[in-house]
Amino acid sequence: MATLIYTAIASLDGYVNDESGNFDWAAPDEEVHAFVNDLERPIGTYLYGRKLYETMVAWETMDLDEQPSVIRDYAEIWRAADKVVFSKTLEKPASRRTRIERVLDPVSIGGMKEESASDLAIGGPHLAAEAIRAGLVDEYRFFLAPVVIGGGTASLPDNVRLDLELIDERRFDSGFVHLHYRRSCGLPCVRRPLSSRESSCVWSSAPIAWQTCGDGRSTSWSWPSPSYAASS
Repeated sequence: MATLIYTAIASLDGYVNDESGNFDWAAPDEEVHAFVNDLERPIGTYLYGRKLYETMVAWETMDLDEQPSVIRDYAEIWRAADKVVFSKTLEKPASRRTRIERVLDPVSIGGMKEESASDLAIGGPHLAAEAIRAGLVDEYRFFLAPVVIGGGTASLPDNVRLDLELIDERRFDSGFVHLHYRRSCGLPCVRRPLSSRESSCVWSSAPIAWQTCGDGRSTSWSWPSPSYAASS
């Protein structure tokens, strides 16, 4: 079975961008970029939300004539992989080897993992959060930048507990650190509210999804669950 990997570049305090959406501090230097290329080379399929896809699709048409070798290498890696974009609004893809899905269906993603001969990568914290809560993500690769930004978009979802095993780490001259974790045996636990008559919360062995009812109560269901609607 293929592995589903979540990779993110984050600040030391765990954000992928600041409160204004800026992430210029996350740009990797040549050493980090070459390392990323080697990690990405075996990936057969990327799973994206719309916003990240619209950022990454620049690799499809980028003029590479005067770019350094690490940029040319990554462009070739990205163009060779299949892409699945989860979006309710995107009409058509702007790259080859790309298809659009309206919802992230845990059963469908599980089938992709079973059938794929190459590993899959998921990008973007919102889409990754859905996959994490559904128990689909097997490995986590974090590049921590030597910066604290104080707020923004978190790299990991709230109210989820994951037991992880550290399988690799590396320091770079720029101050970046790479941490590679594998999910330990067992499913993630999702912290969800009890009924409105109770005052505490419980950790539920997941994958669990929940929805808020009109009267403020929460209902939950065990996986396989209804598909998660794409966020954009």
